[in-house]
Amino acid sequence: MKKLIIIISILFTIVACKSGDKKAQLEKLKTQRDKLTEQITKLQEEIAKEGTDSTTQKIAIVGVAEVKAQEFNHFIEVQGKIDGEDNVAVAPKMSGSITKVFVKEGDIVKAGQILAQIDDAVLRQSIDEVQTQLNFAVVMYNKQKNLWDKKIGSEVQYLSAKNNKEALEKKMKTLNEQMDMTKITAPINGSIEEVLVKVGQVAIPGVLPAFRLVNFSVVKVTADVAEAYSPRVKKGDKVYIRFPDFNNDIESNITFTSKYINPTNRTFTIESRLSPGKMEFRANMIAVVKINDYKSANAFVLPVSVIQKDTKGEYVYVQESNGKDMVAKKRVVKSGQNYNGLAEVVDGLKAGDKVIVTGFQNLEDGQIIKL
Repeated sequence: MKKLIIIISILFTIVACKSGDKKAQLEKLKTQRDKLTEQITKLQEEIAKEGTDSTTQKIAIVGVAEVKAQEFNHFIEVQGKIDGEDNVAVAPKMSGSITKVFVKEGDIVKAGQILAQIDDAVLRQSIDEVQTQLNFAVVMYNKQKNLWDKKIGSEVQYLSAKNNKEALEKKMKTLNEQMDMTKITAPINGSIEEVLVKVGQVAIPGVLPAFRLVNFSVVKVTADVAEAYSPRVKKGDKVYIRFPDFNNDIESNITFTSKYINPTNRTFTIESRLSPGKMEFRANMIAVVKINDYKSANAFVLPVSVIQKDTKGEYVYVQESNGKDMVAKKRVVKSGQNYNGLAEVVDGLKAGDKVIVTGFQNLEDGQIIKL
């Protein structure tokens, strides 16, 4: 038992010695750590004092562009279509079988020209019958009038003859008007684009037009513009119209803006009239309309990609001098309209500023740059 106690005492002594060594090592390491921390802090202060010394800072290779006032235009692009000043669907005025068609597609016609004839046989018979009655009524009226002028006969006989004659004249006038309605005539000058009736076909008013008549002496481009642009699109605004089929552009102006918003697609209609010129326009041909809704004669313009954003807003990097070095300086800006990859800068820049336009992605404020 006594031996066991002695052995245990020896073991405790050994463990205590080892524990003491670890504590000593720990204290030694802490001392070394404090010295290293002090050295690190000292070096950091020295580097900070050196500032932008070229030996300690990476130099960035960049490209710059000098800011100059220039014209900036913003456009709204919409798809439109070609149409004639007059594009008319000519419809019959009365029902009946078509007996003759006098024109074919492509014919040039004048206003009032007869295009087709509706069967008028029954009307002609009615006119002949009424004409016979009218001739007799006129003879009777003339006789009664002569007698009445000589104070012979009764007033009732004279008035009856007069009334009968006038009633038949009105009936004849109505029949003649109906006879005119059997002729389908051209309401305007133009060319026949479609013939939609054939001989023997029954014409029915309001169901199917008989002819398509187009006058291209004045051409117009129509387009639908979104309601959101209604405050910015006005009559007289400049437009550039591109015709993909002709690979040609025409400059014009808006000649009409509708005051009506289509409730289905929330758009309003604009028109621009053109002269036919050398291009052979066709109805419903596609046209791309570019509406110049904003223009600034003296604007500072930059590529949209150059303007960066952070939590504080938009900014660019500009080239500035810092002693013998060129450095990149962060400049807060405000952009306005942008179009076709370019943006108008409305605040933050002045003429002569040199904006970094390439190599700006990883720049830091104050970093040395090389062109």
